[in-house]
Amino acid sequence: MIENQSENIENKENEFSNQDNPPNDTLPSEDQIIENDKFSTQKTEEINTEELKNTISNNDARLEQLEKEHETLKNQYVRISADFDNFRKRQSRDQDDLKIQLVSKTLTAILPIVDNFERARQQLKPESEEAQSLHRSYQGLYKQLVEVLKQQGVSPMRVVGQQFDPNLHEAVLREPSEEFEEDFILEELQRGYHLEGKVLRHALVKVSMGPGKQNSQEEVEKDTVEENIDSEENTSEDV
Repeated sequence: MIENQSENIENKENEFSNQDNPPNDTLPSEDQIIENDKFSTQKTEEINTEELKNTISNNDARLEQLEKEHETLKNQYVRISADFDNFRKRQSRDQDDLKIQLVSKTLTAILPIVDNFERARQQLKPESEEAQSLHRSYQGLYKQLVEVLKQQGVSPMRVVGQQFDPNLHEAVLREPSEEFEEDFILEELQRGYHLEGKVLRHALVKVSMGPGKQNSQEEVEKDTVEENIDSEENTSEDV
């Protein structure tokens, strides 16, 4: 009895051991495991490669978009910078023009005083000591006034003997001249002035009409014609 029980126990133990250790033909082979690993690895690499390509493609598209945005912003900056530079130059030019206009207006109002000083200097001929002293004081004031004008950039025109230029001169009189050719200035009637290279006041001038020889020649020819007519009339009367 006891032997039968021991045999049963051994049989059960063998069954349990057979269940824990399946037969060799049911386990996967080592080559199959390696093959599965290779396939899994290849699949993973393909997935990673595809993701990498998508990432690169997205980055290229993003880079191209950023380059376009950069170019657009750069062009906008260049235009804004150019507009601002032009605005700054225009403002500076307008301020300079306004300054010149204000100075010109003030100086133009002073020029008649300078004219009066010059006329008085030409007309006055002091004889006594007291008159000469007064004249020197007067000349000192005139020199100070001229110096102030120079400091402001005012310079007088020199016109006598120059060719007439309507941008600088204003012709008041015209007369024949043996000394100057036609359209050359004979005399300055009122002095003109420049301000920083621009005309502050036009000079009033007398302009030459050229030599009077042409007029004299015409008169001689006219007299000759009249004499010929008279001689012809006398001849016809004699006949």
